[in-house]
Amino acid sequence: MKDVVSNRVKLSILAVGLLSFTGILIETSMNVTFPTLTKVLNVSLGTVQWLTTGYLLLTTVVMSTTAYILKKFDPRKIFIFAASLCLLGSIICMLAPNFPILMAGRLLQAIATGLSTPLMFNLIFLEVPQSKLGLYTGLAGVVISLAPALGPTYGGVVNRIWSWREIFVGVVPLIIILFLIGYFSIRGKVPGTKVSFDYGSVIGLAIIFSMILFTFDQAGAHGWLSVNFIGWLIGSIVVIGIFSWYNKNSKRQLIDFSILKLPVLRLRLFSYFSLQFINIGLSFVLPIFAQTALKLDSAQAGLMLLPGSLLGAVVGPLAGYVYDKKGALIPLLFSGSLITIGSALFWFNSENLTLMSITLIYIIVRIGFNFGFGTSLSDGSTQVQGSKKSDQNSLFSMMQQYAGSLGTNVLSVVITAAALTSGTKDTVVNTILGTKIDFIVLTVLSLLVLISIIYVYFRYEKKSN
Repeated sequence: MKDVVSNRVKLSILAVGLLSFTGILIETSMNVTFPTLTKVLNVSLGTVQWLTTGYLLLTTVVMSTTAYILKKFDPRKIFIFAASLCLLGSIICMLAPNFPILMAGRLLQAIATGLSTPLMFNLIFLEVPQSKLGLYTGLAGVVISLAPALGPTYGGVVNRIWSWREIFVGVVPLIIILFLIGYFSIRGKVPGTKVSFDYGSVIGLAIIFSMILFTFDQAGAHGWLSVNFIGWLIGSIVVIGIFSWYNKNSKRQLIDFSILKLPVLRLRLFSYFSLQFINIGLSFVLPIFAQTALKLDSAQAGLMLLPGSLLGAVVGPLAGYVYDKKGALIPLLFSGSLITIGSALFWFNSENLTLMSITLIYIIVRIGFNFGFGTSLSDGSTQVQGSKKSDQNSLFSMMQQYAGSLGTNVLSVVITAAALTSGTKDTVVNTILGTKIDFIVLTVLSLLVLISIIYVYFRYEKKSN
């Protein structure tokens, strides 16, 4: 009976997983409300997009601390703290009279998601047997990947029928129910750690992640060849170098980055990061393109992503099952191929996209994404043992979240920068041009993911068989 997962464990994973789902759902729900929020709150699109970028940035920083937090604190206490912040943040956002208050509520929700997502995977890695690891990480991958795609649908429909505030009203009862389920089902001992908390690493990572985002902002405001962009780029590289030196020589380590010396883990992390970059990036770009270029309303822009989201959710556990039985190659190769094909189709048809063609191509991308996302994490987790599991979990969770932040930031900057060089002030023309460049970026990134999968097989896996 060692391979049986108890109902208590299932409920604990469900509670934490749905709390993560709620946080991510709200995040992407806000994307389709940006045109509305700019008018209601009297702020620019560049300012309002920080509801997503700032949220993801803080979530990333919080996730960087979870390798330490998961060793130091009881999992139930972590969950209670996260659920409480998510509830408080939702209430603040629901009642927010202006942008700063709305942003404050979103940041509280960011902390909650930053804690709950690594906690979900930690419960899986510690309480689910190895023979079912692929299945459960596949299900967890569905939680993370389905929310960004359902978000625009949920946000678009609610915003059209009621208002953007009801996005937060709708999740409050769910958070309360999850709080009760988690309180009674989550168990676990504190592993303990003698290492003191590394504040220097947290500050360093926060500075690095922020500088990278601000670097791309300079490209959007001044152009890719501007002194501002190049100056921030050089500054970011210098800061990364300083952090690397500090992390190598410090006796305290927030995350044991030495696990990146493992080549397969390093390449699986690249796939995991890139797939989420593409996933969140498309959930941001496609609704904006649909509303600006195709003149669809927010509900239509959200609903066009729904078929792909649902089909992707179905294949996630299937990919985990295939991984458990056959290994990583088949699901990852299938994933890389479909993602590359889908991204290329968006690129080649960028000037002739319609509601139907976006929906169909997005189905291809979503199936590819869900076949590779959970599998990359599962295979990465098998590369380390013991206490390094929490480091691997924290690293993957952190980079997955930052991939969303960077994807939103970079792809929005590309659209903004296109307006600087197009020679026209026509918003529709600039959006189509910028979106086409975005699709080229995603196609190249997808191809690199596919190459990395093939490289791992021939360089490491085939030799060991």
